[in-house]
Amino acid sequence: MQTRRTAENMQTSLRGIAERAQRDKKARFRNLYGMLTVANLRWCFCQLNKKAAAGVDHVTFKEYERDLEANLTDLVERLKQKRYRAKLVRRKYIRKRNGKRRPLGIPALEDKLLQIAVSKMLVSIYEQDFLEGSWGYRPGRGPREASRRLANDLYRGMYGWVVEADIRGFFDSIDHEWMLRMLEERVDDKALVRLIGKWLKAGVLEEDGKVIHPATGTPQGGIISPVLANIYLHYALDLWFDRIVRKKCRGEVYMMRFADDFVCAFRFRGEAVRFMEALSNRLAKFNLEVAREKTRLVQFSRLNEGKDESFDFLGFEFRWVRRHTGKMGVRRRTSPERLRTSMRAFKEWIKEFRNVRITTLMQVLRRKLLGYWNYYGVRGNMLSLARLFNQCKHLLYKWLNRRSQKKSYTWDGLNAMLRHFAIPTPRIMEKPFGQ
Repeated sequence: MQTRRTAENMQTSLRGIAERAQRDKKARFRNLYGMLTVANLRWCFCQLNKKAAAGVDHVTFKEYERDLEANLTDLVERLKQKRYRAKLVRRKYIRKRNGKRRPLGIPALEDKLLQIAVSKMLVSIYEQDFLEGSWGYRPGRGPREASRRLANDLYRGMYGWVVEADIRGFFDSIDHEWMLRMLEERVDDKALVRLIGKWLKAGVLEEDGKVIHPATGTPQGGIISPVLANIYLHYALDLWFDRIVRKKCRGEVYMMRFADDFVCAFRFRGEAVRFMEALSNRLAKFNLEVAREKTRLVQFSRLNEGKDESFDFLGFEFRWVRRHTGKMGVRRRTSPERLRTSMRAFKEWIKEFRNVRITTLMQVLRRKLLGYWNYYGVRGNMLSLARLFNQCKHLLYKWLNRRSQKKSYTWDGLNAMLRHFAIPTPRIMEKPFGQ
């Protein structure tokens, strides 16, 4: 009952912040630091991932929970007396689909707890400021829906050229001074800004035991990192495009950004070229750099039927095609590069785990395919889904028959087993617009 009352009070406070931020675009918020109370942190604690990896202090959710009230009281007292110190962030590397490794930061439990509370405050404020073209890390806005909106907007607009762009090492390049200055546009609470500064400046403990104190950046994996990233690019990129670039163009212009990946559409080629030339200078002002190998200009028009014009975004390839109705439309299909990467990943997985119990193997396979269909199961993408599924079946047939010297499965036997374990076949998960 007490937790429910606290949740209602916290949510009421956050709604009040959001309403004021919406009502007054120049309002600066005070006394946010005072919201870091035992009651509010207790509510935030319930939202932590119970199974998340521990930070450098090795404190897990269950260990902290055993004496929760005393731990929270001590934490709040340290905050009040300005004795709180951010702990080192433990860095862990995970393998990406392209074979490279992506660094993730794992904060200590108390840091994660405070970051949940502060991120909720920042989201309440800045969700009222973020522009329509900002899609990454926002409530109710996922990548698949972003890809759908992009395809629809390109179809309905008068565009002829698309710039697909990427920012090199964005999370490692965020300038701390600029970040804090941006926060102060809406936050008039020095204690809270200092607290965020502590997280930005927290040292990183590498896997080999080396401690690094980065002068820039915010670790990927930190709970507060997504909203900070959106705030940074809101000021560095989104507002500039909306207020400066858009006004200088005669034709229609458009931008969609998902984290540090973005696409911009223009009606005229000259305006797209000028944007690309200005983009590097704009980002350099904020210590950011365009990844030139991932940035290019593509002619993208319904008038160029038959030409091999496409671009990739969020794992999808976008291309103008003539539909069965005879009309032109923008088709999304799995990016060929992403499809090849998924196939390689599946091959490595089945080679490594082919000797585990069939029941366990099929359970994991079911989860993998359901996750794939849930994301890539969009209208017009059935051929790509079927191609992946058929390749998976061939790999299963090959490697399961290598479990022993004797051949274990025929094709009929394999298909029967897949049906027995209800392995999902390719399917379109996306509903039509309006449903």
